[in-house]
Amino acid sequence: MNRPPASSGSARSDRATAVAAGVAAVCLLAAGCSGSDGSDSAMGSAAAGTARLKVALITHGAKGDDFWERVQMGARAAAAKDNIELTYASDPDAAAQADLVRDAVRDKADGIALTLAKPEAMKSAVSRAKAAGIPVVGLNSGIRAWRSTGLLEFFGQDESTAGRALGAKLDALKVKHTLCVIHEQGNVGLEARCAGVKKTFVGRTDNLYVNGTDLDEVTTVITARLKQDPSIDEVVTLGAQFGLSAVKSVSQSGSRAKIATFDLNNDIVNAVRNGDVQFAVDQQPYLQGYLAVDSLWLYKSNGNFSGGGSKPVLTGPTFVTKQNIDDVARFAADGTR
Repeated sequence: MNRPPASSGSARSDRATAVAAGVAAVCLLAAGCSGSDGSDSAMGSAAAGTARLKVALITHGAKGDDFWERVQMGARAAAAKDNIELTYASDPDAAAQADLVRDAVRDKADGIALTLAKPEAMKSAVSRAKAAGIPVVGLNSGIRAWRSTGLLEFFGQDESTAGRALGAKLDALKVKHTLCVIHEQGNVGLEARCAGVKKTFVGRTDNLYVNGTDLDEVTTVITARLKQDPSIDEVVTLGAQFGLSAVKSVSQSGSRAKIATFDLNNDIVNAVRNGDVQFAVDQQPYLQGYLAVDSLWLYKSNGNFSGGGSKPVLTGPTFVTKQNIDDVARFAADGTR
């Protein structure tokens, strides 16, 4: 997490940032639009024409996860446009994440964007921010809890909807027995994905819990399960790096199972292209970070908030397959998809 994203000075990255800015404007102006490991300051341009704001982005992301690098990259692009001093902090432990929110309140942040992987643990910290007059928006996790937790807006994927869409796709592929691998027990978003798969998939679905902080262990546990039950013909993972672990597991176990995953990184793009992974479900983490930070600037500078305070802004799901991978690959290489 301490590793800064690659420079966005290339023409391609500039185009990607401009596109994201346009999407942000459309989504935030249309009601009901669907669709600390370290810190960094985004040196924004004075062209924003507003006073410099301090915004804290606080997530449950684990160190070194490409997904959260993409979230940060989008957040930094918005911060640069909006003349925002952006700090980033994360902790997979819910109590520690809540403490990071309290730290941001003590530091007198002008706005806070956070994830709600374990909403109950965050309620007290969010209440403290609101009592201090600090607007708080949500992203990525907690789409069923953001309003009851007291957040102003939410940007992300409806995980239950995404899971149901994946389950329907597996039906179309004639899959019989799916193993859904959950890499963090108690994470409401991950649980909702597998529950969604079960709702639409007519075959058998088993959940497998693994320790997502140890990829070697993830590979070992999946391998053992595939050896134990050769009837499993599909492995569904809930993060890009775990999809790559499943590729190793299938090879090591001698299983004929296919692999589908949520989320993208450059290696998953290559795996989809060469057929090691059937497809990926993209929730656009870059866009989540961008919209969350930009929304706080819009709220502070012009009183805008999306969805009337009752509807989330959806950033997914989108299926990335061998048929459309080339359309996505050039953006994924820049870290913006």
